[in-house]
Amino acid sequence: MATYSPTDYERTEAWLDDNLDFAHSYFVRKATREMVNAWFAERVHTSNETARDLNSVHHKAWPELLTPGTPTRKISASEFDRPLRPILVKDSEGALTFVFDSDKKDHMPLKVHKSGCEATPVNDQCSRLLELVKDISSHLDVAALCHKIFLHINEVIEADRYSLFLVHEDSSNERFLVSTLFDVAEGSTPEEASNNCIRLEWNKGIVGYVAATGEPLNIKDAYKDSRFNAEVDQFTGYKTQSILSMPIKNHEGEVVGVAQAINKKCGTHGTFTKNDEKDFAAYLTFCGIVLHNAKVYETSLLENRRNQVLLDLATLIFEEQHSLEVILKKIAATILSFMQAQSCTIFIVDDNSSDSFSSVFHMNSVELEDPAEFQRSRNYDVTKINYMFAKYAKNTMETLNITDLCKDTRFMWTNENAENTNKQIKSLLCTPIKNGKKNKVIGVCQLMNKMGETLDKIKAFNKNDEQFLEAFAIFCGLGIQNTQMYEAVEVAMAKQVVTLEVLSYHASATENETEELQVTAVKTVPSAHSLKLLDFSFSDFELSEVETTLAAIRMFTDLNFVQNFQMKNEVLCRWILSVKKNYRRHVAYHNWRHAFNTAQCMFALLKSGRIQNKLTDLEVLALLIATLSHDLDHRGVNNAFIKRSEHPLAQLYCHSMMEHHHFDQCVMILNTPGNQILSGLSLDEYKTTLKMVEQAILATDLAVYMKRREEFFELVKTNRFDWEDKSHKELVMAMLMTACDVSAITKPWPVQQKTAELVATEFFQQGDKEREELNIEPIDLMNREKRDQIPSMQVGFIDAICIQLYEALATISEACLPLLEGCRNNRKNWEMLAAQNLVNGEKKELQMLV
Repeated sequence: MATYSPTDYERTEAWLDDNLDFAHSYFVRKATREMVNAWFAERVHTSNETARDLNSVHHKAWPELLTPGTPTRKISASEFDRPLRPILVKDSEGALTFVFDSDKKDHMPLKVHKSGCEATPVNDQCSRLLELVKDISSHLDVAALCHKIFLHINEVIEADRYSLFLVHEDSSNERFLVSTLFDVAEGSTPEEASNNCIRLEWNKGIVGYVAATGEPLNIKDAYKDSRFNAEVDQFTGYKTQSILSMPIKNHEGEVVGVAQAINKKCGTHGTFTKNDEKDFAAYLTFCGIVLHNAKVYETSLLENRRNQVLLDLATLIFEEQHSLEVILKKIAATILSFMQAQSCTIFIVDDNSSDSFSSVFHMNSVELEDPAEFQRSRNYDVTKINYMFAKYAKNTMETLNITDLCKDTRFMWTNENAENTNKQIKSLLCTPIKNGKKNKVIGVCQLMNKMGETLDKIKAFNKNDEQFLEAFAIFCGLGIQNTQMYEAVEVAMAKQVVTLEVLSYHASATENETEELQVTAVKTVPSAHSLKLLDFSFSDFELSEVETTLAAIRMFTDLNFVQNFQMKNEVLCRWILSVKKNYRRHVAYHNWRHAFNTAQCMFALLKSGRIQNKLTDLEVLALLIATLSHDLDHRGVNNAFIKRSEHPLAQLYCHSMMEHHHFDQCVMILNTPGNQILSGLSLDEYKTTLKMVEQAILATDLAVYMKRREEFFELVKTNRFDWEDKSHKELVMAMLMTACDVSAITKPWPVQQKTAELVATEFFQQGDKEREELNIEPIDLMNREKRDQIPSMQVGFIDAICIQLYEALATISEACLPLLEGCRNNRKNWEMLAAQNLVNGEKKELQMLV
């Protein structure tokens, strides 16, 4: 293959430039498709340039999303706020679909609108006009095309300043004008020409008038025209005299833009002539066609980018399908960033109730910028969330868009809570999230307050926002449904593991065991007085295993449960034995003895504490069943260990894991044939009792107690506690459960010491497991190396958990005072031991120094 020097190439290129007809003929005959594609690529800008935001002057850049797993691209729904083809359309059956009818495409123009150029007999003028049209015909980038048009207009009419405005529509079909060139002069670069971008209202001012009417304006003295806005001259210091403003129309005669020339450079008095109008109009006729083509091309790129964004969002969702909380976090973070809303709330529909939600996930926009804020905001009070709009969207299965909540009168609850609701919500967009078959709502996505150009400005959500949220909700529905199915399988597997564990060593009491206890009970069940069941100082250490079961029967008998609820002796005996059998014997403290002591304390509170007459028979029954069952199948470890060790129980419940398990075991025993002590209740009574048992058992979680106790203390302190108030009664029942659960702290000192040893043994065993199995250092309470700190830790426990509780109970019933006195006495003893240990420790340190 021959080689050529650079000078050879230069000479050849120069010859081709001088012989354009030959060059044209040669390339038409010889050019390959690859050469044509290369030529086209050189002249067409990339999609990132052509699909940029046309309203960038009004668009506030969204901060980088810091939440992991969300899209990295900086993009928002406002970029697509123009009349693109809808994302979703309804098919013949009325269902939403992404598939479009191919016959509804926007076709490219096939003919040229008639222009004044055809009537112009001047060959030179037509030739020059043709050359200018050829120069712009290959441009598809709107910005570059507008600058090229500006250069050509300057050749045609020779004015001092030029502006070019294009017609835009938002998704609501509202038209307005945006400048691609504004007040530019000869010699301006494309970058300089596009720096000043302004938006003009339709049919307002000179440009708005020309756009709305489609008629040109040739103004000799701008200041004598009422439509002229002199503010621009005042700002720039430039003096506008004459204006020639012409509409740019497409092939159908629709106005697509307005070109404006200011101050004719030459001629009579610096005004534009009729020839200027004619030449200007002739050139702009072809410009309209080329601009239309460029905008069609830009729209197709924008639609393609929009589809890519939706695919990116869908991919983001389908990356995580193991945890509902994680996927809801991703959905909320993505929607907040993309839709530019202040907050996003996702409601998950409760399958067991047609009128409620099982869970709610709420996220504020500030959490996207500050990861630390995300952790703080997880304590968001969900009671502040307005559920009514979500329920409306769920029930109607339609999107709800409220542009201004203050002015919206469609909903009664909006007017009823106007003062509280309107402070938080200005604009709202709510859409249902449907399942894969789109026949059922599984959730609702609610956006509040679309953010404007400044943080303090709130805008309304528009049709474009509705379309995007509806489209994204389809992917959300698939992702949520798949995650729920995965979690359901995980829960089923965890239940299977737990059930196998329970069945491996637990069962209902045998016939022989039941018969023996029944025979013994028939012969003699000691009285509550002889067993000291009515005493707050009761101790079980002197009782045998059989005596504890007989004592349990005595409590049921003296509380009139056997008579009032038609309990058979055989069933009661079998139930008590089954409950006893479902406590693990190797657990040092949380075993049957602890459950029995808790029940005895409740019995004493009801009888000696004079609380029984404040409660109904069903409430008393629920409390006694709950105390005996509140630690069923306890493993000798706390909730924190269950969670850290990733035990199957941690997969079944999100909080109070062990307490939920205790209640499940309680229900299992109550429903086991031969153990159904509640069979004498009606269906409503049975449901009510089980609900109270559940609340009582869950109340023994100290984390739950700490959250609720301040409300109780405040009611008692301000003398507002009322036994007749249902919520007050539920609260005091929860407090009674905790008081009984920790009642060992109120026992006589020898009993308290022995019990504390049992608690410490169990805690130290957990600490050992944490070291061996989890490779973590246990807290002081679980650390056997900190045994000498038990007295000081007991003092801290009494101060933090017990004292205030017993003080409050003694306030509502003076008969409960012995519990408070016992607690105070034990605090003094533990405090003395703590001080003694401190002195001994100092002596040891002194001896080591000596």
